[in-house]
Amino acid sequence: MTIRTLIIPCADCDQRRESLNPTTFRVIDCQPIPIQVGFCRFRFERIDTAAARVATGTFASKAHALGQIALASQLTATLTNDLLPTQKLIIEAIINIFETSEVQGNYGKVTVLPRDTGRLTFGRSQTTLGSGNLVKLIRQYCTNPAAIFATPLAEYLARLEAKAVALDTDQKLHNILRASADDVVMRDTQDKFFDETYWKPALKRAKSAGITTPLGIAVVYDSTVHGSWDRIRDYTDAQIGSVASNDEKHWIATYVKVRRAWLAGHSNPIIRSTVYRMDALQRLIDQLLWGLPLPLVVRQAEISTASLAAPASSYYSVPQSGSRQLSLSAPLMRGLDVRRLQLGLSLAGRPIIADGVFGQTSVKQLKEYQIAQGLAPTGIGSAELVARLASQFLIA
Repeated sequence: MTIRTLIIPCADCDQRRESLNPTTFRVIDCQPIPIQVGFCRFRFERIDTAAARVATGTFASKAHALGQIALASQLTATLTNDLLPTQKLIIEAIINIFETSEVQGNYGKVTVLPRDTGRLTFGRSQTTLGSGNLVKLIRQYCTNPAAIFATPLAEYLARLEAKAVALDTDQKLHNILRASADDVVMRDTQDKFFDETYWKPALKRAKSAGITTPLGIAVVYDSTVHGSWDRIRDYTDAQIGSVASNDEKHWIATYVKVRRAWLAGHSNPIIRSTVYRMDALQRLIDQLLWGLPLPLVVRQAEISTASLAAPASSYYSVPQSGSRQLSLSAPLMRGLDVRRLQLGLSLAGRPIIADGVFGQTSVKQLKEYQIAQGLAPTGIGSAELVARLASQFLIA
């Protein structure tokens, strides 16, 4: 029997155990790795084969046996893939840095750039209104009954579907999107959506091309998220031939050079400005880091076991609304309650960005809201006032 080993996040140990059929696999142990905080070494072995059980008559029927054979084969392929779970996290971190400058990605990032064909762009992997993917993401989120911001976002679905131009400057929508990052349902929805929309297609493209190195797969994944993989692949093939007729590393290095030249010569200045992606990948190639060993530095951001295990800095989970009085202070107050106060002000028509930081703009806009409501303009957010503002978008 062959013992197999996976390096996985410690939080995934129980899920891995449950995913293994106990009649086919035996879990040996799952031990924390001292030098990789937050990760475990998960060991298991195949204790029986479905084919052998067919021969011994263990299965109730031939159909049952064939189904178990297929299931066991699929599971084995998944669990013994050459790309380790940590390497997937590293590849995602590289592209997260390209997209939002953060290792864990910025789940609440809202971007609108002049002349960007994607137009309104949102989330960890910056999915766009122009591509039609933004409405798909928001629709998936809204169908979850536990989604906190489903009601206000559902009101925008028709306009998102129509790719309405006004959404590019709709600050209320932008603030709802920013605040939705605080909802674990939105973060989970983004992770699953980006896996289906970008990660799985990238793996399929890499496999089809014969690309197996982690850095090579990162290059394919970047082009899947950023766009134009097929075009640059064909340009590279025309120049030096396919991956199969080359050493993979030589082909990937050539692809990166070809793509950089294409980006640098693009008619759209926004596209031209993204040559930094190829420069960062070229740096990893120059250092021969094909296996993406940790730690890595990509565009001045550290990718390490610590940064991969750390929570994203783009969302708030505390303090809860009403747990404290909000006022201007040093250091500035930050958190979930501040964001919800700001979102409430935005939905009430005040020009404010819901960034979760209670600064001078928050004080000014809160005072003007208080005046409009016939309240004393203190610029202080009491628990009652925060609750009143949050009632516009939170279901009691």
